[in-house]
Amino acid sequence: MLEALGLDLESTLAQEPRFLLDARFLGALHAELREELGVGGAAWALFQMGFVHGLRDGCELVQDGMQGVGWDRPPATSRIAMRISPGQRPVAGAALRIEGCWPERHEAEALLSSLGRLDAAACAASAGYTSGWLSGLFSADVLAVETECGACGGVRCSFEAREASDWRERGHERALAWLEELPFDDLRELVGRHLSARPEPVRSPADGIQPGAPVIHVWGPVMVLPFAGVDESLRALDLIGNDPGARAVRVVVLDLSDAIIDDGFGAVALEQILAAVEGWGAEVILTGLSPLSARVVEDLEHAPLMLVKDLSEAVAVGFRVAEAQRQAL
Repeated sequence: MLEALGLDLESTLAQEPRFLLDARFLGALHAELREELGVGGAAWALFQMGFVHGLRDGCELVQDGMQGVGWDRPPATSRIAMRISPGQRPVAGAALRIEGCWPERHEAEALLSSLGRLDAAACAASAGYTSGWLSGLFSADVLAVETECGACGGVRCSFEAREASDWRERGHERALAWLEELPFDDLRELVGRHLSARPEPVRSPADGIQPGAPVIHVWGPVMVLPFAGVDESLRALDLIGNDPGARAVRVVVLDLSDAIIDDGFGAVALEQILAAVEGWGAEVILTGLSPLSARVVEDLEHAPLMLVKDLSEAVAVGFRVAEAQRQAL
């Protein structure tokens, strides 16, 4: 379908996703694809293009985000503004369910400008990107389905994301139609080849944090900070604290993977970090605790909001906590 228009997903990955960021271009692309492929074909083409970019960004975040990257390769984050209120996993291994919205209604506004009011939800590129980003972030086959669309009279553009197996069990007609055509494994292989072909990042000794120190990632109200000792972690917090965007942070996920927090210096160091975050007015979620670290954490004066075993789950919980705080305000 894309090849008939002189496009292919592999070359799309090598380019900046202008269609996701430029509303005028996105509206024109919708109109052109509808003329060439029809409504259904255009939606599927845009969904695929969005999916591979979202999957790439999600996988980059997992691969690079917890290890640190150079100054020439910034941390990967979602290119589309999302407000996520994730559902809970009441039982270990239960299927993922996330509800959210695209608060800027970027694609819907593009559609209204180029095509006028539509009869059905049509934010295909946003749904594709979100599906790919969540699939990469959670290492699962996730499909996001738009449930309310500003382009057809909705107050906002909302979506529901579930793992493919969950959609199939529910027999959701619209989701099943997308899943029938969505080759998760092939697209993962495509994105994997793209990521493996990237050049090594360039590291600069002029960086405020030395190579190997934690790299912070901020997704709106949620920050992830890998623990690399008190000095480096506090220095990283100081640097990000000077950024005006950090004022929106409400939850800090402190990743203690591979760290052993003893009841001596380790406990003191962790107390300093928790106190620093508390000074921001933010909450702390700890993840990646070893059994020894967990015992020490129980006796800390500045107790974290909660302990979550899995990093991706901690990020999801962080969004839920931040959203609850926003609604309380």
